[in-house]
Amino acid sequence: MEVVRNIQIKLDVPEDVHSVLDETFEQFRQAAQHVADAGWSGDPTEIEDTKNTLHDQTYSEVREQTSLQASLAQSARNLAADALGNCKDRILDDGKKASKPEFRGSVVVYNERTITYNDDHVTLATVGDRVTAEFVTPDDESGTPFAEYWTEDWEKTEATLHKRDGTYYLHVAVEKDVEPADSGNDSTENGVVLGVDLNVDGSLAVTSTGAFLGNADYLNHKRDEYERRRGNLQQTGTRSAHLTIKSIGSRFARWSADYLHCVSKAIVQEAVENDCTAIAFENLTHIRERISNASKFQQWAFRELQRHVEYKAEEYGIDVDDVAPAYTSQRCSHGECGFTHEDNRDGDEFECLKCGKELHADYNAARNIGWRLVQHWLKSGAGRATSQLALKSGTLNANGDYTPSALRG
Repeated sequence: MEVVRNIQIKLDVPEDVHSVLDETFEQFRQAAQHVADAGWSGDPTEIEDTKNTLHDQTYSEVREQTSLQASLAQSARNLAADALGNCKDRILDDGKKASKPEFRGSVVVYNERTITYNDDHVTLATVGDRVTAEFVTPDDESGTPFAEYWTEDWEKTEATLHKRDGTYYLHVAVEKDVEPADSGNDSTENGVVLGVDLNVDGSLAVTSTGAFLGNADYLNHKRDEYERRRGNLQQTGTRSAHLTIKSIGSRFARWSADYLHCVSKAIVQEAVENDCTAIAFENLTHIRERISNASKFQQWAFRELQRHVEYKAEEYGIDVDDVAPAYTSQRCSHGECGFTHEDNRDGDEFECLKCGKELHADYNAARNIGWRLVQHWLKSGAGRATSQLALKSGTLNANGDYTPSALRG
């Protein structure tokens, strides 16, 4: 299975080559627009989006009218062809309206013939000489997408160059082939599930293996600090205050996204270390109903965290699924007990009124979430009768048979 990631890297571009890059942006835009104009038709069935046909119709004129080298001209054609195809599909398949693609802004698409990657810089083809640009990375790269994906394990492929507010950015696509997590492993033939419980206070995520990850209280505290400062600045009402609001908003957005990235990475790592082939969450629709009194920020954080987990889990061939959350916090997850009562839980404490089992309440809920997916597989007839739930000390299969960690594998 091929996995693709996209990394944004800020570039340090010498001022004396800004003009040639800007001219490359403009000529690339002109070339893409020329192709789009040639392929467009008021009759959607007549829209031409076949790259070979568009090449025959436009290539010679693009080369005559611009200084783009052949590979850049072809990239502009491909960009236009994709845009035309999207418009055609939107009209014919989705029954929606679409207008002719109009290319604006600053973007150039590079392929292996027009960009050369190095450890700390790239060289880019332009309408003039090739340009060298150095990467601008954080002093501490640990935990960043650059550190995670700019390695020999990932193949660097196509890239797009952008210019925003006078700064150049490179978006690089990297890819690698991965094997499904259960490939060649008899002990996980039908799947091992990691259950994950998300919370608005305490630990942000708790897993069925007993990992307590992130701090929802800290996340909410940082959000409250940002809101208080924004409120004070809004009362000031000056232009300087307005610009400061935008600045601190951007900083907080980056901080919160990075925080959720780190927690999601830890969840996926927990799944990898426990040979899991699936990660189970509560269904987000039902989560929003259950925590309807929670802030929109907390609900957003849940959605973003799960999205990050899905994105990262794909790299390891791990599926991400969701289950209905009904009674996961009230049901006893111990053995075959399953006794469900609202009085089983008291805050962070869970004590079953029937069997007396005591667990951290969020850990108990995480076990129930994972167990619900295992049971779903069994009842759906998906051929996963030997699927298992990953626990702190071993696994529990769909038939209720427990295997200690020392006996697994």
